[in-house]
This record gives sequence, structure tokens and C-alpha cells, in this order.
Amino acid sequence: MKLVIFCHPEFLTSQSMPRFARMLRSCYEARGHEVTMWSPSAKCHHWFASSKHAKWAGYVDQYLLFPHHVRKALRNTSTETLFVFCDQALGPWMPLVKSRPHVVHVHDLLALRSALGDIRENPTSFTGRVYQRYIRRGFRHARHFISASKKTREDLHRFGGVAAQTSDVVYNGLNFPYEPMPQQEAVDVLRDAGYQAPPDGILMHVGGNQWYKNLAGVLSIYSHYAAREIDPLPLWCVSPPPTGAPKIQLSNVPRNGRVVFLQHLTNHALQAAYSYARAFLFPSLAEGFGWPLVEAQACGCPVLTTNEPPMSEVAGDAAFYLPRLQYGEDIDAWGGHGAAVLKEMLSESPEDRMLRSERGRAWARTFDSGRAIDAYLAIYHKILKPESEKSASDLVLDQRGQS
Repeated sequence: MKLVIFCHPEFLTSQSMPRFARMLRSCYEARGHEVTMWSPSAKCHHWFASSKHAKWAGYVDQYLLFPHHVRKALRNTSTETLFVFCDQALGPWMPLVKSRPHVVHVHDLLALRSALGDIRENPTSFTGRVYQRYIRRGFRHARHFISASKKTREDLHRFGGVAAQTSDVVYNGLNFPYEPMPQQEAVDVLRDAGYQAPPDGILMHVGGNQWYKNLAGVLSIYSHYAAREIDPLPLWCVSPPPTGAPKIQLSNVPRNGRVVFLQHLTNHALQAAYSYARAFLFPSLAEGFGWPLVEAQACGCPVLTTNEPPMSEVAGDAAFYLPRLQYGEDIDAWGGHGAAVLKEMLSESPEDRMLRSERGRAWARTFDSGRAIDAYLAIYHKILKPESEKSASDLVLDQRGQS
């Protein structure tokens, strides 16, 4: 196949989507496909990178200059090329190739839902609402979609207003070979990374100060847990130091508790922390997928997360669950309940813990990167196949939009 991958520019702060696009390119080329990457270059952004106008200069590069480059490049691009958008947020470019074979990878609709007023925890500014509508107006031109979870696909159809010919779900595959690390090896790896692992283990969270990560809720759970224990396990948060509501919750942690914030861990060090942790706390308010859930389970660590999709969809039946912390709900009462569930997790017998760990590891193995790539390519082939060559099953799949 000949593939053109549309990707976010490298000059943006977030690099998750450029990494995803590079991963796609590497895997597709390894399978013998011809891949080209198209993304805006930092022509205007270069001159304003250190000023308050950097964002707007980046918009000029992305939405004024880059489309001109695409139109010129399309003249020399084979009609048999499939155009792959690595993120639905690249919607403004979709009209440029709407009449050509295309597919859009959809990761989450949280920003759009917020802009439409569906998520009260994340009010959006006027300019933010305008921007999200601009993105949606673009990706509505697309007809083929691949979502990272069933919840994301549900949001795409409910809030995106798309007229999809095909709308498949392909779960993300782990991008690192996470597996349980022997305890002493984990201690050594963490020590080499600059962190002293306490002898009895740790509690762990991976996230940040983003509203949906619910760091305030994590800290509330930990505060109640630490208040009920003489010698509580420390909480290691792979996250920047807290601000806003999480910072307030941090001040409520009793003196016998200890919260450590870690940043810039390598995958190897992260594997060591997952393997050494007694429990992983991930009570998100929302996600598009929830990578850390699968990473923790792959390392044999018990997971406590939110009993709503996609968290429940991704974590499966090996996890412990909490109700979602609702807008305006008493976080103190919710945290107290979470601490009781955490205590239940930590009180499991060694035999039950081992069985749960094995069940979680078996579940995590289904999120295989090779399997995900194979599924992407199968969908790409189906989109490129001329209508006259499609089988009856292909046509039924197109009409139903099922994975």
C-alpha cells in the first residue's frame, strides 16, 4: 500500500500524537508498505516560539500555509494512496482529501465534549469552543474511522455528528514489552533512576494535573488510607507536582503519609515501579483509552479504577472499581469509600493476589501492538478495495460500522 500519514507538527508541546504517527510509520514500513509523513513545518512558529504569539503563529503554519503545501503535493500523489489521519483533531485538513481514500484514527472526544458543555468539570473558553467546532466541521467530511475504544466510538457518533461508512474499534497495543520484574531487580532499577524503594512496597498513580486524571481524587483516597494506618505505604505519583485542587488535597495528607512526585521515568523504570507497586490508583473521570491501566496489569499490579467506560472497558474483570467522582460530589466522602476499597485490595491473601495478577496479565496480553497494526492494515485494505471487489461481508460491515 501507498500511505500518507497526516500528523501534528513537531513544534507542538504534546508529542504523544507525533510518537503515535512515527510508530505507525515504522511498523508499516517494516511490513513493506510505502509511507510518507505530512505535517506542518515551523515557518511562522520559528520566529515567535518564545513569545506569547507562538500559538497563533503555529495556527498560521497549520491552517494557512500547510493546506497550500498539501494541495501542491496532491498533484503528484497516486490516486491509489490512502490518507491516514493519526488524530481526529487534524480535522481541518480533512476536506483537502475528502474525495480520496482516507481514514481517521480517533483517540478521544474529551475536548469536543467539553466545548459542547457535556463535561461540567472542564468548562471551555469561547475561543476553545470555536476551535473545537472548527475541528469537528473538518472531520465530519470523513467517512472512515478507527476508534481506540468503544466509548470513544460512541462519543464520535454522539457528539461528532459524522456520517460514517465504516467505524471500527481497534484497541491500542502496548508500545513497550511490559511484564513483571523481579522485586530485587525492580529495586535496583529504581535506585539507578534516583529513587529509593521502601521495603514494604508502594502505591502508584500515573497522570498529571489535567482535570480528567482526577489527581485530587487520588490524593483524597490516599489521605483517608494514611489516616487509618500506623505505617501507610507511600504514594508515588508519576506526575508533575500538583496545582489547584490537587494541591489542596495534598495538604490534607496526614503526617504519617508520604507522597512522592516522579517525572521523566524511562519505560524500564516505569516497568520497575509498576512491578514493585502493591496497588495502582487510576480513578479517572474520563479517558479516550487509558494506557496506564494495561501497563500496570501487564506488570502484575492490581488496579483500582473508575467503573465507567472506557476504564471498565480497558481494565476488564481483574480490576477493582469505584463509582466516578461526580461534579459537585463530596470528595471527602468519595475518598473515604475509595480508601476502604484500597484496604480491601491490600488485604487480599497472597494466593488471591497471585490469581488476580495472573488474570490481569492474561487480559493485558490481548492489547498487543502487532495485533493492533494488523487490524489497522486490514481496515486500510478494505477501504482501498474497489466497491466492485468488495464481498458481501465487507458491505455489511460498512453499513453497520462495527468492529
